[in-house]
Amino acid sequence: MAFGELAKQLAGQAIGGPAKDMMDALEGSARPAKTNDETVCQTIVGQLQAMQRALKDDQELVVTFHAGAETVRVLECFMPTWHVLVLSGLDREKNTTRIIAPVESVQLVCKTAKVQAPAKPARIAFVVPRQ
Repeated sequence: MAFGELAKQLAGQAIGGPAKDMMDALEGSARPAKTNDETVCQTIVGQLQAMQRALKDDQELVVTFHAGAETVRVLECFMPTWHVLVLSGLDREKNTTRIIAPVESVQLVCKTAKVQAPAKPARIAFVVPRQ
């Protein structure tokens, strides 16, 4: 009986190992390579998240987007795909505003600001595409 188990293990390793390597190779080739837009989007989001993580308890990250005379304070950064950014926030009159733009055209201004004691600092929410 021990010989039978040993034969099963050897057969499984002989067949299973190369088959697994082949399946891994096929699976890897099926994954599309990262595009420049994806890399740019990941960098933008990574920088925003890093700046926000570094804040003290009495600070907030103020991110603004400017388009002509319009200025929007960004409160949410949503990426339906790695090629499109959807920024939600408030304009100067406190109207809810949404910007939908290709990732390569987005320029954001980021700065830290102190928040007075009773108020809580705002945090930017991030929604990224699933891998």
